[in-house]
Amino acid sequence: MQQRERFGSRLGFILISAGCAIGLGNVWRFPYIVGQNGGAAFVLIYLFFLVVLGLPIMVMEFSVGRASQKSVASSFRALEPKGSKWHWFGYFAMAGNYLLMMFYTTIAGWMLAYLFKMARGEFNGLSAGQVQAAFQGLQADPAAQILWMLLVVLLGFGICSLGLRNGVEKITKVMMTCLLAILGILAVHSILLPGASEGLRFYLMPDFGKMAQSGAGNVVFAAMGQAFFTLSIGIGSMAIFGTYIDKERSLMGESLNIMILDTCVAFVAGLIIFPACSAFNVQPDSGPNLIFITLPNVFNGMEGGALWGSLFFIFMSFAALSTVVAVFENILSFAMDLWGWSRRKAALINILLVAVLSVPCALGPNLLGGFTPFGPGSSVLDLEDFIVSNNLLPLGALVYLFFCVSRYGWGWDQFIAEADAGRGLKFPRWARKYVTYVLPIIVLYILIQGYLDKFLFH
Repeated sequence: MQQRERFGSRLGFILISAGCAIGLGNVWRFPYIVGQNGGAAFVLIYLFFLVVLGLPIMVMEFSVGRASQKSVASSFRALEPKGSKWHWFGYFAMAGNYLLMMFYTTIAGWMLAYLFKMARGEFNGLSAGQVQAAFQGLQADPAAQILWMLLVVLLGFGICSLGLRNGVEKITKVMMTCLLAILGILAVHSILLPGASEGLRFYLMPDFGKMAQSGAGNVVFAAMGQAFFTLSIGIGSMAIFGTYIDKERSLMGESLNIMILDTCVAFVAGLIIFPACSAFNVQPDSGPNLIFITLPNVFNGMEGGALWGSLFFIFMSFAALSTVVAVFENILSFAMDLWGWSRRKAALINILLVAVLSVPCALGPNLLGGFTPFGPGSSVLDLEDFIVSNNLLPLGALVYLFFCVSRYGWGWDQFIAEADAGRGLKFPRWARKYVTYVLPIIVLYILIQGYLDKFLFH
């Protein structure tokens, strides 16, 4: 068996794992969900669920990875009791990683396209309607959609093919450092805009009356869902980084560091968006359009808007690419684990495979526009996102949970021994009953509520 590569530093592990978690969910989904659910009160509930829901499952995923020294393709097979069938989950998890990239590559492509458009000044002087038309024009152009998607696939696998230390770790460190620096600069600029104070108040001063308007149950569910989805847990896309870290540090402490970094990025993204929206009198709850229609209009109205807009889309591109690189690393490790392929061979074959699999989503808004799986206005992207977010992530989280607490799986004692190996924060032993009986019910609730929202209350 070939020796697994190791990260050059602990910082590399934390930044790359955080890079996997820090994706468009933080900087795209988080602000508009905060906007729709009453602002600061929602943020407090979200932080609570992040700790009680996201953290334990992340520790479990890292533990399975580190103990098995294999990707999710083979990790359950290495740890399961003889004769059990836990390893079947590996196939679903692998499918989940591919499915996630089948639509994520297209969205990451939009970020690159917008970075290019902003830098060229294409939005200068456009009216709000023309900015909207520019986004619709990008989606309606099959060649542009495929071109930007292919660029993302080539960039991502290109970085991974250079190796764990020389490619993934080196380049992700640079991307994440730039991402954090740009984030800080944009936030300060946004807070200092005239008229920004209203947006800051909405975002930072809890008003439980606003929460009641959205319906307390809806707000709690939205907070649970966001806490769950932001960390990319459930399909083993995190577990792979557990295999690259030695046993010097406990996994609870490392998971907490990653979660804090992930949360800080989401929080500061809000400090960019809410003050800017209030300064330019724009609604912050405009859903997915926020990034591609609302914000370009905001940058248009700013002094030096093309510069600020370009910086914002560099930041967004890095957030998207850090996730792409992390999941591509996982995809490469499947082939390396299962068939012993070299990294280069796995990269070349997967460039072709992922590019072909990503075509339906890229063509969803144009040539495949007639395919509306959830009724008018829905597309291939919605279907793929639904399969991953509403099915594979919660089901996968349940598998990790039961595997780590059940005597029919890996078992509590082995899990705790692995999670607590090394210096740092330990997994609380009193939490055993909670993760065995309560946490699975919360995850099941998220799964069922996702279906009800999609099909009954839609």
